[in-house]
Amino acid sequence: MFKGIPLDKVSTSMTINAPASVILAMYQAVAEKQGVESTLLRGTIQNDVLKEYLARGTYIFPPRPSMRLTADTFAYCKDYIPKWNTISLGGYHIREAGATQTQEIAFAFANAIAYIQSAIDVGLDIDDFAGRISWIFTAGINVLEEVAKFRAARRLWARILKERFGAKKPSSWQLRVHTHTSGSILTAQQPINNVVRVALQAFGAVLGGTNSMATCAYDEALSIPTEESATLALRTQQIIAYETGASEVIDPLAGSYYIEAMTDKIEKEAEEIIEGIEKMGGAVAAIENGWVQKEILKSACDYQNSVESGEKTVVGVNKFTGGNVSDVNITMVDPSVAEIQAAKIADLKKRRDNEAVKKALDGVRKAAEGTENLYPYILTAVKAYATLGEICDTMREVFGEYEPAKLI
Repeated sequence: MFKGIPLDKVSTSMTINAPASVILAMYQAVAEKQGVESTLLRGTIQNDVLKEYLARGTYIFPPRPSMRLTADTFAYCKDYIPKWNTISLGGYHIREAGATQTQEIAFAFANAIAYIQSAIDVGLDIDDFAGRISWIFTAGINVLEEVAKFRAARRLWARILKERFGAKKPSSWQLRVHTHTSGSILTAQQPINNVVRVALQAFGAVLGGTNSMATCAYDEALSIPTEESATLALRTQQIIAYETGASEVIDPLAGSYYIEAMTDKIEKEAEEIIEGIEKMGGAVAAIENGWVQKEILKSACDYQNSVESGEKTVVGVNKFTGGNVSDVNITMVDPSVAEIQAAKIADLKKRRDNEAVKKALDGVRKAAEGTENLYPYILTAVKAYATLGEICDTMREVFGEYEPAKLI
């Protein structure tokens, strides 16, 4: 995939979580084949596995060994891939699963506290890695409340880093935020209406001070975006950036009574939720007992009930449903893509040195059984052309698989 792309000249972002360390090791191995030193690599792995238990479900191992992998990656990158952003924490996915604005901040920050503490426990100094932490938040449709959310998040994050963890560098206090507009509120009914929804979401994120952004395409409630809809999503960002003037002002709504009051309210309520999680033993314990998942489920049900009862209006769904609706072209994925990839893997397994693969995987297994940093062993396995599935299966033998808590 990176053939012809010099990895010392680009920054690569990878939305990967449970197997993040394996994917990063693959990237590092490709760079070495190009003759690029790992110290020159720049990019981001999401690596936020705790939110997988809360929101997305693409976990593999139980929370505690997953936290070990995250901490091991922190420690390795500090010494060998220092320009890499080793985690991009996700409030976005938590919100898309049904959490409220306040819960989005609170649950994400509680997860962050757990990650930071795990890194400190393996000997890292807070200022060695806090400045490499980045975030992804969602942007909902209520523009003013979203602005207040971003403002509250920045204040609360700075205080957590300074007061709880004693971070001294201003870069450690900064909340570096990438925003993705909310896909969960886009509708399959009257999908062209989503153009307006996405524009308002994006505008709110800019007013709230986001650092970067991705905008949904209007047809995402139906399928993977088409080239036309993806281009329109990009043009939405560009119009906001270059025509509205909103990006030229820092914190443009500061001083508004409503915004300031809402900022205070969200910050206070989020802090109270975090304190409650800490009393349970922290984010990992709250995930293991299912409390956070239940809270998100309740919020999601409350929202859906409000739509179905008509208490909350969703244009084109439960109100203003009439009128002509244009047909929308949708993307169809060719299933042969999976067959081609499977054939490539089968061919790889025939060509590689399978004795070297077995030896490398044995190294991963022994390291997982002990306390050594797992990343170097994963890197060795990758260089022997062990597959992602083989490496994860080896760790699965030691760590087991996560079984979700029963929520109902």
